[in-house]
Amino acid sequence: MSTASPPVAIIDIGSNSIKTLVARRRTDGTPEALLNKTLDARISAGLGAAQPSLSEDGMERGLSAIRELLALAAPFSPGKTVLVATSAVRDATNGDEFRARVQAATGHSIRLLSGEEEANLIGRGLTCDPALAHLRNFHVFDLGGGSLECLTFHDRRITQALSLRLGCVRLTEKFVADPAAPLDQDAFLGVALHVKQELKRSGFRFDLPSPAEAIFTGGSVTTIRLIKGARHGVGLEDTPSVVSLSTLDALIDELAPLTLEERKQIPGMPAARADVFPAALVTLLAVAETAALPHFHHSLYNLRWGLAAETLDAM
Repeated sequence: MSTASPPVAIIDIGSNSIKTLVARRRTDGTPEALLNKTLDARISAGLGAAQPSLSEDGMERGLSAIRELLALAAPFSPGKTVLVATSAVRDATNGDEFRARVQAATGHSIRLLSGEEEANLIGRGLTCDPALAHLRNFHVFDLGGGSLECLTFHDRRITQALSLRLGCVRLTEKFVADPAAPLDQDAFLGVALHVKQELKRSGFRFDLPSPAEAIFTGGSVTTIRLIKGARHGVGLEDTPSVVSLSTLDALIDELAPLTLEERKQIPGMPAARADVFPAALVTLLAVAETAALPHFHHSLYNLRWGLAAETLDAM
């Protein structure tokens, strides 16, 4: 293992959670994780409004999480620390205020990614996943709290990349009248139809031969695997990384009648995600149905990994 280059620290300020990856370069040039940590912060409350803004509480939670993650990364002596923000900060009317607060408190500026930059960096991160090295032509869908990134790879090169405002926090606020109550049929249909219409309106081409291969990323898919793992007494890494459409259907049928408090009691369910998880499942199902996918792969190699690869290459 070459240790000529110092590691880099990436902090990804997302809508639902704030995450860090400290990585160094392997001898083959790919990033290797030294630290991988996620903190729930939900800075994005209010994202579904016509003029979304970050609440005072949300900004405080975000700043606290960033400070904690910077402290966790510090012992690795990163040669460069990169902070990026995505949909929640990008779309908020007071996003600049939040970025200024973080810089004043930590000394680090926040790089605000455009939707296209975010999608392309997610794509780059996925190419670091050794479990997916056999895939050549595939779609990628990354579901976050504020947006859904959509990509297509032909021969492992990105040929489409766009970002849609279809995140699970945004859609929950838009279509679910009471996230603490069971998911009713109107909310289910509202989310599903909106996702399918926006995918059609976007012009995204589902042009891979059927049955197409696809990779889904994001915390909602991780949660599906955590729930499955808890039921079999195994950790995330020991659960199948391929998720079938029938699994999504069954999970929606199981969760839709439950209240928020009942969802929180499901083994493996992160309590901070339980309110938006039904809308996330409906979104994933709508995407899979639109793409005619019988199943999809799940990867943990997303935005942070793409940023780590980009940063290491620049050093």
